Amino acid sequence: MTETPLLKRAHDLAQAFLQSLPSRQVRPAASLQALRTALGGPLPDQGVDPSLVIETLAREADDGLVATAGPRYFGFVIGGSVPAALAADWLCSTWDQNAGLYATSPAASVVEEVAAGWLLELLGLPRDASVGFVTGGQMANFTCLAAARHEVLRRAGWDVESDGLIGAPPVRILVGEEAHVTVLSSLRLLGLGAGTARRVQADGQGRMNPVALERALKESTGPTIVCAQAGNVDTGAFDPFSVIAPLVGERGAWLHVDGAFGLWAAVSPGLGKLVEGVELADSWCTDAHKWLNVPYDSGLAIVAHPSPHRASMTAKAAYLAQSEGAERDPFDWTPEFSRRARGFPVYAALKSLGRRGVAAMIERCCEHARRMARALGDSPSVDLLNDVVLNQVLFRVRPAAGRDAGELTRAVIARVQRDGICWLGGTTRQAAPAIRISISNWSTSTDDIDRSAAAILGAIAAENG
Repeated sequence: MTETPLLKRAHDLAQAFLQSLPSRQVRPAASLQALRTALGGPLPDQGVDPSLVIETLAREADDGLVATAGPRYFGFVIGGSVPAALAADWLCSTWDQNAGLYATSPAASVVEEVAAGWLLELLGLPRDASVGFVTGGQMANFTCLAAARHEVLRRAGWDVESDGLIGAPPVRILVGEEAHVTVLSSLRLLGLGAGTARRVQADGQGRMNPVALERALKESTGPTIVCAQAGNVDTGAFDPFSVIAPLVGERGAWLHVDGAFGLWAAVSPGLGKLVEGVELADSWCTDAHKWLNVPYDSGLAIVAHPSPHRASMTAKAAYLAQSEGAERDPFDWTPEFSRRARGFPVYAALKSLGRRGVAAMIERCCEHARRMARALGDSPSVDLLNDVVLNQVLFRVRPAAGRDAGELTRAVIARVQRDGICWLGGTTRQAAPAIRISISNWSTSTDDIDRSAAAILGAIAAENG
């Protein structure tokens, strides 16, 4: 029987954490050793009372939590959780549905079907595209590229699902010079090889050069996959899809777009120009746990051609109660059989926000990024490095005489994180250290931006002299 008082206490603890987020220091307070001491030790021979387990876990883990769900976490492209999505996620855990088959959860299957339709409409993608609800960007890229691998080899007369890659026609992979690491990891996991991808020249903002792509495409007529990008991880820049897509189509290649966060620009009338032509691609990856602001473990693999998508993912077994009719078996579209019913939070977020609400959330984050860029750019100690077209702000600190740029960058980041007002991270841009800010949380306010900018500038002044 469910222990209602225990669940009530867990709810109270969760509420307390949520209420702390606006004022909570973003950084974790505990050291590695302190966490190991507090949370570790031998597994007890006898079970511990569940209420004590939960109380102890909440207390001892608290100092090791990063306030990534809060309004001033800018280190990576990490969203928070809009209230409806979080509440639906709690229900998702309570219902404990296996979302692999229609037979194991008709509601989970239908919710994914409905949410997929809403997503395609919202993102301006083909309405008959197929959608897989996966863990995140890497698995979304993996799934889409598995469909691409299937199709380009099928056209060459090879069944990769049956016969594998040994002896298969070689598949050429063309990626932008600044392709995200998850694209390369996906190629490795698919047996295509991360090192085989040919890098296509990009401009200073990371946008693929169409002339260089056209030249690379003409070098071979064999099976080819091109990976483009919607939202460079440093600059937020977009490849020119309206130019790239026809070039790829003319060569009979497959065009995949890694749009882990940038694809959400399509929902905003003011940002739509950034994604012109993206609908001409063959597949798209994005994350709901980034800019849709649903709890973690929510990526989306979208494929314009359902047949290769399904062929690359599905399996048959006598014991499985697989659908024969109109029912949707979710595992046909993902690498997983048994999995969490992650469509419920996506559905709840979309329905609670509506088209206008999603657009307003995206636009608000972008305006915050521009506000942050203006505040930092006014300082003579800061060089802005990107055109702030989306939610990314990239900058470099001008070192005082005799100060090493890399050492200064690390010191500024460490001081900001130590102060705890906000959290940001470092990167390397054109062989030199830089600092990156990503604004993706629904709850971030102008006050959060102003407080964070002041903290960053204060850290620069303190470290640079």
